[in-house]
Amino acid sequence: MQSSSVKRPGIYTYIAQWPIYSLAWSVRHDKKSRLAVGSFLEDYSNKVEIVQFNRDTCDFTTDNRLIFDHPYSPTNLMFFPSEDAANPDIIATSGDYLRIWQIHDDRIELKSLLNGNKSSEFSSAITSFDWADFDVHRVATSSVDTTCVIWDIEKEMVDAQLVAHDKEVYDISWGGFNIFASVSGDGSVRVFDLRNKERSTIIYENPMQECPLLRLEWNKSDPRFIATVGMDSNKVVILDIRFPTTPLMELSKHKASVNAISWAPSPGRHMCSVGDDSRALIWEVVSKAGVQPGNSTIGQREPEMWYGSMAEINNVRWSPVELDWIAVAFLTKLQLLKV
Repeated sequence: MQSSSVKRPGIYTYIAQWPIYSLAWSVRHDKKSRLAVGSFLEDYSNKVEIVQFNRDTCDFTTDNRLIFDHPYSPTNLMFFPSEDAANPDIIATSGDYLRIWQIHDDRIELKSLLNGNKSSEFSSAITSFDWADFDVHRVATSSVDTTCVIWDIEKEMVDAQLVAHDKEVYDISWGGFNIFASVSGDGSVRVFDLRNKERSTIIYENPMQECPLLRLEWNKSDPRFIATVGMDSNKVVILDIRFPTTPLMELSKHKASVNAISWAPSPGRHMCSVGDDSRALIWEVVSKAGVQPGNSTIGQREPEMWYGSMAEINNVRWSPVELDWIAVAFLTKLQLLKV
């Protein structure tokens, strides 16, 4: 069916039936411009909906059969991270558990529910996850119980479970084969190598004492760079893993707390940040000759572009395959920005 939508040049809006928090782009070459949106309701019963954008007509279409119930608000969504249409059409969600759902033409059904804590009837909330595009059987989850779990979703088994931090782990991101990073309520960014599970490397600590780091994203196209955001902070901190402990730069032009960040895909020189100031800022983040970590001038960087919405922006996802499209979420609106 045709959806409720609004058009402005370069800005296309889908209006959902409920407030939106989580977002995901499909990467399948036969399902381009398909997204998933997850509701943010303070109830046990939430929703995930599949939305199709037609780039030719600039319209959105939905199918009531491709909306499914989700226990609690999903903290993250990701489609199977492969363009190959021969792979299964599945989507993962996190909340109380990691769930894998099979997408059919006329329905979506639960394929597996992955519980890493079989010894208890209670689960620890999963704050986020990252699906490894270099090894599509592997999903890494972060949890409030201080652990990170690496799942083999084909075998539906735990590959590894690590006590990662001293406090809740809020976000996780793969940096390469066997390598991932996480951020926590203890204010640190830690890098792990699954070949040595007993140790991790702290590459950054929030200078604000007792202040959690909430968001983390490794640049998949240029794994020298990691971005992170602290609680109630208007700054995006860019780290170069070759120079640990000292930020490469701090992007500090938001006027209120940053809520989410997303790197552009190849060549990975740009990123988008969104926040409570109702703005999406697009930055060029590139290592320039002569710019070294600790240089006090690098904090003055200006965004290359910015977009203002009518409300606080909750989330952002840069399309992994269509390089000039960015999705943002605020209130009940999914907005696609053509950049």
